[in-house]
Amino acid sequence: MTPRAALLRIVMQEDVNFLITNRLPRRWLTLLAGRVSRLEHPWVRALGLALWRLFSDLDLSEARGTEFASLHAVFTRQLKEGARPIDPDPATVVSPCDGIVGALGQVEAGMVLQAKGFPYRLAELLSSEDGARAHAGGSYVTLRLTAGMYHRFHAPHDCRVDHVTYISGDTWNVNPIALARIERLFCKNERAVIRCRLDAGAVPVTLVAVAAILVASIRLHFLEGALNLRYRGPHELPCRAHLEKGEEMGYFEHGSTIIVLLPPGMQLANGLAPGQRIRMGEPLARLAPA
Repeated sequence: MTPRAALLRIVMQEDVNFLITNRLPRRWLTLLAGRVSRLEHPWVRALGLALWRLFSDLDLSEARGTEFASLHAVFTRQLKEGARPIDPDPATVVSPCDGIVGALGQVEAGMVLQAKGFPYRLAELLSSEDGARAHAGGSYVTLRLTAGMYHRFHAPHDCRVDHVTYISGDTWNVNPIALARIERLFCKNERAVIRCRLDAGAVPVTLVAVAAILVASIRLHFLEGALNLRYRGPHELPCRAHLEKGEEMGYFEHGSTIIVLLPPGMQLANGLAPGQRIRMGEPLARLAPA
């Protein structure tokens, strides 16, 4: 076993991983990470990238640029043109981001699963009973972005964004170890609820961008400023932005989780399963027949 593999094996032991990522001062570490990541210093960037590559599968071969002034520039990198083809079928709703499929299934009695044996109320996640009712009997998919992944997210279909609800909260890690130990974790973390209406039939689709430790900052191109731990603006943010399928909506300033909520009648893509890797633009679901 190589030294790197041995180190990874130790760090990924559940108890050690949970201690490192969740029992330290999460808010303080998140604010500090935000400052350090923006330092435009070659030594800081080089050391940060070396540590990043040690603990993740960071691949910059698809990045649009080849030079990065800071770690933040790496976190928020754009991809080369055509690196993520968008499924052209008008009946297909595509994945809004690169990610690993977590829990998925049908909304039952207003409840969805975070992990096996860990349900939570959809109304609590959305901070809205009306929002939860719009997805009663519908489907949901949790998409986890790892540290090395592309961190921008895109419109799953031609749609109009009607409203964003910003919910300040904690910054628990959202890796599988934490999801299996902390009940209602997504309902505790900072998040942005993005309510959309698809052009096809005006059906509601909701994206919930969940922040986490070191990554509590969400940028949406149709709103001014970042939604983060320092945000002191309004909780409810009405907006009216139209996006085409695959158009960039915003980005995490590192990586985290997006929960996609679909209405009744919309079917998840065949073969979609927990643990599967999916790329932005690949089929996630199909529109209900007219």
